[in-house]
Amino acid sequence: MKMLVVEDEALLRHHLQTRLGESGHVVDAVANAEEALYRSQEYHHDLAVIDLGLPGISGLDLIRQLRSQGRDFPILILTARGNWQDKVEGLACGADDYVVKPFQFEELEARLNALLRRSCGFTQASIEAGTLRLDLNRKQATGNGQPLPLTAYEYRILEYLMRHQQQVVAKERLMEQLYPDDGERDPNVVEVLVGRLRRKLESQCGMKPIETVRGLGYLFTEVCR
Repeated sequence: MKMLVVEDEALLRHHLQTRLGESGHVVDAVANAEEALYRSQEYHHDLAVIDLGLPGISGLDLIRQLRSQGRDFPILILTARGNWQDKVEGLACGADDYVVKPFQFEELEARLNALLRRSCGFTQASIEAGTLRLDLNRKQATGNGQPLPLTAYEYRILEYLMRHQQQVVAKERLMEQLYPDDGERDPNVVEVLVGRLRRKLESQCGMKPIETVRGLGYLFTEVCR
């Protein structure tokens, strides 16, 4: 998933970007609200992590602006403040959850995964379609009960398509799931990865769930649960 991290503390921002990247996400990490607003206009994000104590435009005002602009992705707030009023105000502004500093990364990751699942309509830590099963926590796939050998990039594409079942996903959106920088993105790579996914899913699961919608993108046609 592509995440927006807004944190002015450089060391924590770097730590979050690194750890979330290691967990399989593509991360836009910025230090202030102005840059966050720019990134949100230029790119699609699946979730945002926002520190309330930002310089200049506050985290609360950033959330208000994002929601007023129609950005409906889940938002988790980070706060070093201990009083309940700040948490309540953050949630009232449009945030979906919060974590109080200092925190364990494992707790943050668990909350982010829960927000992502709910935003896509799933309540369990797995997605299933036919004989195919994704373990969202372990980032592993099985087909017919056996491990499905996927590369990290193949898994990212498959998970994104399954999370957005019955929706046409543009090739550009899939490229954002693979590469954080525009200069690294190559649509030919997506075509190759989707082709490999199709062959593996048909061979092991007996499925042909990925349809090409000419000129628009790809569609995962199986019903996921």
